[in-house]
Amino acid sequence: MGGLETGLIAFAALLGLLAMGVPVAFALGVVAAAGMYLTIGANFLFTTFQTTPYTLTSDYTFVVVPMFVLMGGIAGRAGIISDLYTAAHYMLDRIKGSLLMATIIAQAGFAAASGSTVVASSVFTRMALPEMLRFGYNGGIAGGCIAAAGTLAGLIPPSIAMVLYAMLTTQPVGELLIAGIIPGVLTAAAYMVGVRVMLIFRPEWAPPSKMTITWGMRGRAMAKVWSVLLLMTLVMGGIYGGYYPPSAAGAVGAAGALVIALSMRRIGGRDIWESLLEAARISAMIFAIVIAGLIFSRFLLISGFIGEVRALVIASELGVTGFLLVTIAIFLVLGMFIDSVSLLVIAVPFLYPIAQALQIDPIWFAVIIIKLIEIAAITPPVGLNLYAVLAAANGVLRPAELFRGITPFIVIEFVVLGLLIAFPALVTWLPTTM
Repeated sequence: MGGLETGLIAFAALLGLLAMGVPVAFALGVVAAAGMYLTIGANFLFTTFQTTPYTLTSDYTFVVVPMFVLMGGIAGRAGIISDLYTAAHYMLDRIKGSLLMATIIAQAGFAAASGSTVVASSVFTRMALPEMLRFGYNGGIAGGCIAAAGTLAGLIPPSIAMVLYAMLTTQPVGELLIAGIIPGVLTAAAYMVGVRVMLIFRPEWAPPSKMTITWGMRGRAMAKVWSVLLLMTLVMGGIYGGYYPPSAAGAVGAAGALVIALSMRRIGGRDIWESLLEAARISAMIFAIVIAGLIFSRFLLISGFIGEVRALVIASELGVTGFLLVTIAIFLVLGMFIDSVSLLVIAVPFLYPIAQALQIDPIWFAVIIIKLIEIAAITPPVGLNLYAVLAAANGVLRPAELFRGITPFIVIEFVVLGLLIAFPALVTWLPTTM
């Protein structure tokens, strides 16, 4: 049996296990173990399972994952993000759809303090959704805005998705993180413009605000956003300026969030302990999936699947454009049934070598992949961000209502994706200035 047939059978078995509800880390590991045993033998199988977990987890570079999660947990529990949301709301109060726009701006700020799209969606559902519903906003659009803006955490550093991509491809973490800044800001700006256009045609989705916001209230609210600006400077400024590597930037960010929270007297021992537990739990889940994904990708490599697929793509003369269209189709189809992290771990190991063979810029390709991952996170019926919003909404939103509300934001995402493909410099310019 050839490598192509072996790989296709492995993918079919993997999708079957996932459909049965087997956790993705176990599904990847079982399929990889069975494939290695049948194609190479027990010695290679045992050696791979012994060395891969240690090789990954002992790499100091990837300590950035628990540190970024910890920073976001502390920032959320200390109310730092609530301050940013309030300030954005007060400053935009006179603009129609101010709460939607405030949510987008605050989510962009939160993305600079937390690398998790799911955490961002959950936090803002509990914080922003009740406010928007209280003021008569359309529930589906409000929930869709929260879920879509949550994807900004996948692009704006610190991005856990970018770190995972670096784990899978050995690309430099620092350059990947910085490359996401302009696409992230562009996406946030596109959401803002999209909201204004939506409300021109459907003004009833966002009734005018009835609150009276004074300039004194605005000033006091803006005075509290220093904490977020400081965290952004500590993390992104340190990486961009080369003052410390991304691994150290995560530790500096987490320590900075803790010092800021303690100085504001907004966090106690219980909050710190819960943040530590959350960071350990999420990090353990991520590392388990990545370790299993790396073992699975090694099986695809030694079985000959990756080599045969790469040769097939080159022989078919698809070119860069054709390959990108195939990649987009893969993520759109699989993204409707597989969560974002799993999709990243499954797809990147065989797409990245093909991109290298086609001489596609690896940093640009990384951002395109992360953008597709984030689109998948808001694509029904299995978009991870959508279910994070539904879970945090506690029954206030119906799935059908949220699925309708997310549709305009998916259209906006594809517009941004088209711009990133048409103008690669939007991605590649900033890392070259580091």
